[in-house]
Amino acid sequence: MIAQTTGAPHAAILGIGAYRPSLVIPNSEVVEAIDSSDEWIQQRSGIKQRRWATPEETVQAMAVGASRTAMERAGVDAKQIDCVIVATVTHMFQTPAVATAIAHELGTDQAAAFDISAACAGFCHGVALAADLVRGGSAGHVLVIGVERLSDLTDVGDRGTAFIFADGAGAAVVGPSETPGIGPVVWGSDGEQFDLIRQKEDWRDVVASDNPQMPHLIMQGNAVFRWASFAMAKIGQQALDRAGVGIDDLDVFVPHQANMRITDAMARAMKMPERVKIARDIAEQGNTSAASIPLALDRMIEEGDARSGDTALLIAFGAGLAYAAQVVTVP
Repeated sequence: MIAQTTGAPHAAILGIGAYRPSLVIPNSEVVEAIDSSDEWIQQRSGIKQRRWATPEETVQAMAVGASRTAMERAGVDAKQIDCVIVATVTHMFQTPAVATAIAHELGTDQAAAFDISAACAGFCHGVALAADLVRGGSAGHVLVIGVERLSDLTDVGDRGTAFIFADGAGAAVVGPSETPGIGPVVWGSDGEQFDLIRQKEDWRDVVASDNPQMPHLIMQGNAVFRWASFAMAKIGQQALDRAGVGIDDLDVFVPHQANMRITDAMARAMKMPERVKIARDIAEQGNTSAASIPLALDRMIEEGDARSGDTALLIAFGAGLAYAAQVVTVP
């Protein structure tokens, strides 16, 4: 008979860290190329400015910076990290996974390390995997990182996307807990709408081109807005139900920072109480895909809008169309 392992009775997020790139790009620097205005961008997305990385602020460098902060806040040493999960779509090597290099640079003891590609939903996918690993006994502590350099894949002349995407990294240490700190995940995908958000060019076509350029991201904004605003409210309610948490028990709402109007539409559809604090990091940071939820939660903690022990609902959605949601306790 094959022996089985068991882990901690419960799992929780023990610490959050963030890395925000040094370049602050206000709307005034992107409007000319797309024949737009600061007012139009803010009305359409809620974005006032975004962060873009310098050449030195690589995916690995930003991830390591966010991770060190998360581990310090969690009181966890690198040697205690048994697994590193990196959610990203902007590590430009098909292989090896950037997670392996990050695990080494942090000084882990040869931790298991792998990347996941679930676009904007990646961080919530990683948290779900980490919680299961801790409870199942496969890992004592798991480092979950969401990191992107979307500026590398942004067409600065595309009026539909040039003002949206940004760079950054967020990390969370998931470990054992005496009480439940991460609720059951509600996740899935709608591959029938695969083309709504995607990389425009196939890498093989880029290589074969007479004038090779980086591929770009394209998005059918109106269709994505309709889908996310209403379908994701239902997913959020399912996550609350599975966690046994009522909407009136919620303290904090941290949706993927895709668009301020989508955030507002979800809150209305879920009948979110006015006292619930809602993440609006997109205004200053832009849309950072897999990094957006940990970055937003970190800002809320720093500014006092989220306090340790608060009950938070996380909802992430994006290309694929992949999505995931879970209720967590704020570390």
